Amino acid sequence: MEETLVGYVKEITYRNEENKYTVFVLSTEAGEDLTCVGYPGQIHAGDPCTVRGTYGEHPVYGRQFKLSSFAWRAPEGWEAIQRYLGSGAIRGIGAALAKRIVKAFGDDTMRILDEEPERLAEIKGISERGAREIAGVLEHQKEERAAMVFLSGYGIGGAQAQKIWDTYGSDLYDVLRENPYRLAEDIQGIGFLRADEIARRMGIRADAEYRETSGLLYVLNLALGEGNTCMAREDLLERAAKLLGTGQEELSVQLDNLAMDRKVCIRATPDGEGALVFLRSAWQAEGAVARLLLDLDAAGSGGMKRKDVLSRLAKMEQDEGISLDPLQKQAVQMAAEGGVLILTGGPGTGKTTTIHALIRCFEGENKPVLLAAPTGRAAKRMTEATGREAKTIHRLLEYRAADQEAGEQGGFFFDRNRDHPLEAAAVIIDEMSMVDLWLFESLLTAIEPGTHLVLVGDANQLPSVGPGRVLQDLLESHAFRSVALTRIFRQAAASDIVVNAHRILDGEPMVLDNKSRDFFFLSRSSAPVIYKHLVLLITQNLPKYVGAKEGDIQVLTPMKKGALGSIQLNRVLQSVLNPQDPKKAEHEAHDTVFREGDKVMQMHNNYQLTWERRGNFGMVLESGTGIFNGDFGILEKIDETEKTMTIRFDEDHLVEYPFDKLDDLELAYAVTVHKSQGSEYPAVLLPVLGGPKGLLTRNLLYTAVTRAKKCVVLLGSEQAFREMENNTAENRRLTGLRDRIDDIKQASGYGPGSPLPEEMPDL
Repeated sequence: MEETLVGYVKEITYRNEENKYTVFVLSTEAGEDLTCVGYPGQIHAGDPCTVRGTYGEHPVYGRQFKLSSFAWRAPEGWEAIQRYLGSGAIRGIGAALAKRIVKAFGDDTMRILDEEPERLAEIKGISERGAREIAGVLEHQKEERAAMVFLSGYGIGGAQAQKIWDTYGSDLYDVLRENPYRLAEDIQGIGFLRADEIARRMGIRADAEYRETSGLLYVLNLALGEGNTCMAREDLLERAAKLLGTGQEELSVQLDNLAMDRKVCIRATPDGEGALVFLRSAWQAEGAVARLLLDLDAAGSGGMKRKDVLSRLAKMEQDEGISLDPLQKQAVQMAAEGGVLILTGGPGTGKTTTIHALIRCFEGENKPVLLAAPTGRAAKRMTEATGREAKTIHRLLEYRAADQEAGEQGGFFFDRNRDHPLEAAAVIIDEMSMVDLWLFESLLTAIEPGTHLVLVGDANQLPSVGPGRVLQDLLESHAFRSVALTRIFRQAAASDIVVNAHRILDGEPMVLDNKSRDFFFLSRSSAPVIYKHLVLLITQNLPKYVGAKEGDIQVLTPMKKGALGSIQLNRVLQSVLNPQDPKKAEHEAHDTVFREGDKVMQMHNNYQLTWERRGNFGMVLESGTGIFNGDFGILEKIDETEKTMTIRFDEDHLVEYPFDKLDDLELAYAVTVHKSQGSEYPAVLLPVLGGPKGLLTRNLLYTAVTRAKKCVVLLGSEQAFREMENNTAENRRLTGLRDRIDDIKQASGYGPGSPLPEEMPDL
């Protein structure tokens, strides 16, 4: 049951400056000091207030009052006024000056500040200019408080209200009156559905044009988040009509208007039977990728002479005592003679040996050979396998945060671009199945024509987290040289991990007789029993067996939710592998308790976070910026005083996370198979009892199995695993890259560097 309390803000314990989540101590009229949590907006110590909410018990921090609303109220009486003014709430007024102001004006102080602020110049220490500045601060605060009250009347409060004020200021009234759907476009965290609710409360008509166009753009953005770069026109209209409760004919008119305004692009399907709709950003990106790749391929044709390639390969085979098979040699020749090569193959088929041969071949040129992969772990694996430095694609392109002081707009930049390209004889990219459309466009923009580009990947892996299916589209276009390695080499053939991975691909049943040395199945029928055996395997059975630490053994799962989803598995495993300890500090964020010693993962790219690599006595040896999606780390220290968590990531990169930057961190004792892409672990544990058929697919099982280096253990229901083997359903993404490549190749007069036509088809 909600209660209302009156008092003042005694102390602000914590505030997230991004979403304004705040923990503060309320001194109530009854004389009680009470911890309050919620979204009160921009508050200051000393603010008189009325709060509404409910009492709750936090497992770590004890009794708390959870806010549903916060209202500032004018202080009454000279003591309350002096406390408020002396709190620092008004820039330019400190404790001593507040005392003099209240002494001069007494109980009339607040009226004078509101109606006659120029009279502040009567106080010793305040000039006329100072009085005007204080008046300006007071007016701004008054407007902000009025805006909070106004927004709360439409059900908007807390973090969202603060974001709206920060974005529009006093213009918010015009924005909401004219087109509240701008909120969904301008403010992160306020999607179409929230903006639609606000519009409804404001009495906006259900058939308003900007509601319909905003709804169409919202559905297209949802599709982008699902990995698609476009939608079939009829599907878009159907989904938008269901969302908006509007007829498809009306929406069709608004869709054509969006195309005329160049916010979307509409093109006929190759068979001419329908139409595809693209957000303009996706349309332009796919067009740029198609053109840049074809330019690279054309400029690289007629590269190295075949006799020189064969001579270098023969010398490498002699020097290193290896023998390449015909397909591997063919791949090296194609890469050297042309501009673009796509090299694919499953585990044990010799991709790493072929990459090594490519490096030796290209090292004879005057420029360096650059190696990169989408994630830090994949780059590290590439470095270990080749003996040459490999970087993440982001670091290769020299990403950096925008310099706001220099007038740069946006979140980050790649310093390597069309004007400052990479200097290389060849660029080799591994784990291409993980590379999304946006990153690939940035990479291609930074590669000069004449540079050899080799794209290496396993086409049977899960697609990228971001939009697009780049590797598959390139292969299906048949526009570029490609070699698929198929032979399983003798050493790899001795591994049942490799053998079963290929059996999965070929539609043959895995061998689950437990006669293997590296592939096991434990039939278990309940989640609690599986929890028990996961712990035993991680702590007792596997570390010595695979020669690894507990923290290197990884639990993978197809899903996030459910008894065997990553969320619940992390809670269970944390409680056993890193239990509560008075010596270990804890901090709770987004319903997760983080504890010193925890294994964690970064869930999204963050280009602003600074990392350091330190030597003896804490001396900084190297520093940089950026922590990326999929990076693993260990939580080394929680500092409640500094409000930071220190995490050691791969390559000994130490990062101090402010408490308000923890939304992208999750526990990583268990991670989804999607998040494991690009990584390799000594041992993989995969618990499955059942789940959505859309997740329990053959290529997800294949991806999970191929993450293991020395041992795979399947736990759960054999029937569930057999169903995964047989489930060839693929949530095929709808993209336009393959068709864009075909269009450009077929365009008459096209040559390297030719401008790409806009190709705006008839609507």
